[in-house]
Amino acid sequence: MPSVRSIFLSDIHLGTRACQADRLLDFLREYSAENVFLIGDIVDFWAMNRSIHWTPAQNTFVQKILRRARHGERIVFIPGNHDEALREYAGVAFGDILVVEELVHELADGRRFLLLHGDEFDQITRHHRWVAVLGDMAYNTLVLFNGGLSRIRRKLGRPGYWSLAGYAKRRVKKALQFIFDFEAAAIHSARQRGLDGIICGHIHSAALREVGGLTYVNCGDWVDSCTAIVEHGDGRLELLSWGAATQTQSLPARQRDFPADTVPAPGALPGLAAVPATASREEAECVS
Repeated sequence: MPSVRSIFLSDIHLGTRACQADRLLDFLREYSAENVFLIGDIVDFWAMNRSIHWTPAQNTFVQKILRRARHGERIVFIPGNHDEALREYAGVAFGDILVVEELVHELADGRRFLLLHGDEFDQITRHHRWVAVLGDMAYNTLVLFNGGLSRIRRKLGRPGYWSLAGYAKRRVKKALQFIFDFEAAAIHSARQRGLDGIICGHIHSAALREVGGLTYVNCGDWVDSCTAIVEHGDGRLELLSWGAATQTQSLPARQRDFPADTVPAPGALPGLAAVPATASREEAECVS
């Protein structure tokens, strides 16, 4: 099993029909990590207030995370708006899993990143929760409809995975502007704290790019796009899309004095579309 330094996951939405726990388990079986950061909306209490859909695969995911924590992997849980009830327990460790509101994580090449879910940058979620709940229901409907559409595409022999929800977000002008505003607010927060970048989730739009001299990273989700971020041993960050035929984007790696044989090859893991980028070193400190 290949090993990476850190895994960053967000927006799994356990407890919903849309959660793609089977694909997430396949992803986690590929390699181990020193750190696993769960960056919000891991459990969807909003949806579970309406109805609960808890599959064996979702239960297996929880057991796998607990087992990894017992075996020495560092597991940090940063609640989001869908599991915000857990924010009351910030600073508390449940077994071997630490709950914090946010974190500063230092990657292997010395750069420091702010880790938080990101709903703080969403004005609708902060000030108009009922609108956010309606939007969440509409999004889940699109994702469920997309599942049926994918089955039809497979029967017709159409290759790859096509996301209806993602297409809607790309085509709707206001949705695009919301994403741009979100990214700008996230980068502004990291810049104010004197950090090198931010790793977040919330908007279900995976990204890894330079913005105004800082690095903006979004983990994406595990209900639609099935994406994650990993940190390699040299501090290089990769955006991974599990089992989907996606286009790759990349950022040039920062020049560092590492022995050549310690730098892992981009996209070395099977089944992954890789997006390499720059990053930083270990040792995290709570800032909440």
